[in-house]
Amino acid sequence: MSDRRRINGPGGPTNPPVYDEDLIIKPVRIRNNNDVRPFYLKTGVTPSASGSAYLEIDQSTGSGFGMKFTCTVHGPRSLPRSAPFSPHMVISTHVKYAPFATRQRKGYLRDASERDLSIHLETALRGAVIADRWPKSGVEVVVTIVEGDVSRQTTIDEGHEEWNTMSILSGCITVASAAIADAGIDSVDVAAGGVAALVQDEGIGKEPVLVMDPSVSEHKTVLAACCVAYLPARDEITNLWYKGSSCGSHLATYQSLVGRAVLASKGAGKAISVSLNEAALLA
Repeated sequence: MSDRRRINGPGGPTNPPVYDEDLIIKPVRIRNNNDVRPFYLKTGVTPSASGSAYLEIDQSTGSGFGMKFTCTVHGPRSLPRSAPFSPHMVISTHVKYAPFATRQRKGYLRDASERDLSIHLETALRGAVIADRWPKSGVEVVVTIVEGDVSRQTTIDEGHEEWNTMSILSGCITVASAAIADAGIDSVDVAAGGVAALVQDEGIGKEPVLVMDPSVSEHKTVLAACCVAYLPARDEITNLWYKGSSCGSHLATYQSLVGRAVLASKGAGKAISVSLNEAALLA
């Protein structure tokens, strides 16, 4: 009598399976230096939350994937009795990669890069929200990166993770601002994220150029990059993250990078306004 709980192997000899290696084709930037990747933004995707938003950034080339973000806002609600008195609203941000967001599976605990993203996001939102109108209350902003750029693992192996993190932060700022506006929290303006970089491509005599909305895998070397959180109506920057070494006049390159990043964020700000207006018409 055979054992029904045992899975018997095949009777004859077998050959081990052989898998082909993944062919990673290096993407090439085909859009202009002043063009950003197309994206889709929608608010009110999570009815159980006070406010929510979904952002999808299209793939830059046919050889890669884009990025997808979701954000939920819970509050404002009263702080627990054990919390100290606060004359203004306490903003708590939480940024996390989904375990399946990248080629290498992410853990459930936040790593250092995710904690840094949360700190930058909190700084960007704190300059836009009118926190004095909600004393002794708090709001929780949770951003989940559903799909990261497929080239993120390549950037980690090459030691360029921080360059890619700037693009991630830009998307987090945009989707979080849209969710806060959807929650009806009073703000001086809606913050929008934008990124610009000074890159150098392959080729003899290639001079460094400024590009908007860069993808690290599309360029040979990234010399400097800048990510801003910009308030279009007030013409103010609530958060600025600059990294790298510039060529020529450092001040001139720095100002040019910030200016290009602001231009990139203006498009995101218009998309947030259009999405909020459509949600108001459907309400």
